[in-house]
Amino acid sequence: MLRKVLEEHKEEYLKIFTDLVSIDTQTIGHGIGGGKEIAGQTYLEELLRGMGADIQKDPILEETIQEGLRRFHEGNPGHNNKDRYNLIATFPGLGQARSLLFNGHMDTMPAGDLEQWDTPPLKATERDGKYYGLGTSDMKAGLAAAVCSVKLLQDAGIQLPGSVRIVSVVDEEGGGNGSLSATLHGYNADAAVICEPTDCNITTANMGFVFFSVKVTGVSLHSGMKWLGVNAIEKAIFLMGALDELEQRWGEKYHHPELPSPSINVGVIQGGTAGSAVPGSCEFKLCLHYIPGLMEHEAVCQEVVRAIMERAGQDKWLRENPPELVIYQQGGGFEIDRRSPFVQCVRRAAEKGMGWANLNVAATGNDARYYQHIAGIPTVIFGPGHAGKGHRPNEYIEIKNFYQCILAYANLILDWCQ
Repeated sequence: MLRKVLEEHKEEYLKIFTDLVSIDTQTIGHGIGGGKEIAGQTYLEELLRGMGADIQKDPILEETIQEGLRRFHEGNPGHNNKDRYNLIATFPGLGQARSLLFNGHMDTMPAGDLEQWDTPPLKATERDGKYYGLGTSDMKAGLAAAVCSVKLLQDAGIQLPGSVRIVSVVDEEGGGNGSLSATLHGYNADAAVICEPTDCNITTANMGFVFFSVKVTGVSLHSGMKWLGVNAIEKAIFLMGALDELEQRWGEKYHHPELPSPSINVGVIQGGTAGSAVPGSCEFKLCLHYIPGLMEHEAVCQEVVRAIMERAGQDKWLRENPPELVIYQQGGGFEIDRRSPFVQCVRRAAEKGMGWANLNVAATGNDARYYQHIAGIPTVIFGPGHAGKGHRPNEYIEIKNFYQCILAYANLILDWCQ
């Protein structure tokens, strides 16, 4: 029956998705400079209110982020939160049935170099069963599928057995401040689905992550008198060697049956002004990924600091002018037991809605950790987008995934909310 109703309303559901893609909700400087999510939240509020949802707004407050840091080592302070709020839509259900929450983020990464796009980023353009556009995979298709799963049940004349909450968050691309705020403020349920791009797989674990900035000072002067200066870039490279050794030790010590080995990636290095000048400063930024359960956040951070400072102690200049280390973004890992009743419920719903179900893990982080560690509820990551297609030009989604997830989500509501 649901499949038949979906077929009758496909164009209506597709329009919700393409409308979202056409709205500019880009984040600015990973959220530090703010974000444009308000236009998308306004559109979604009108849509969800028209569907009968109770609407609440959850503004992002700096004191909430500081609370997250104190209590959970979660949160990214100093972001511009002007006009940024989570949109919470709750659809009531019957009796005392279990509730279900769908989480999706409204913000997208910037479009980047427009010349690298074959189609306009802010227009969902169809070609060979794929829709191209900014945020199609990451993750407006997932957010739209969650909305449409409720609408599908409504269009089929089926009363929700339990309450369903859709949480559209902001500032996810800046590290997850939106979901941190929503969970700390109690906008939770009995279980949660994070609608991130998973290629319709059910993701049950992901790595934790920490971003470090390392600043190194030197002495600048003309390169013709190099021996009188101190090359900050060379000193930074010397320190990076300690990170290579630490990554190797982690790889030998920590093993997970599904997740990859822990890693440390130096992704940015900035220093110097000209080839003819000894650089007087250098900053490099790294992102590390660690295995949840086997590795703890505090210990991981301490090991990085210790590795850098011990290497600095081997150099006279660095010993007297130690590098400055700052954590500027972080997020814990996540893992749920695959034998959990909720995981099995999601698996049944996927098989019924899509004809298949597959469990996997992810190397990258997402907001599932907040619902597990703060809200304390069973959570999976499960969405129609394609992992690895976001954050790049010509982002796309195969539209069949979108429809498959609508059916899977609707079946999950009927199965779980009893």
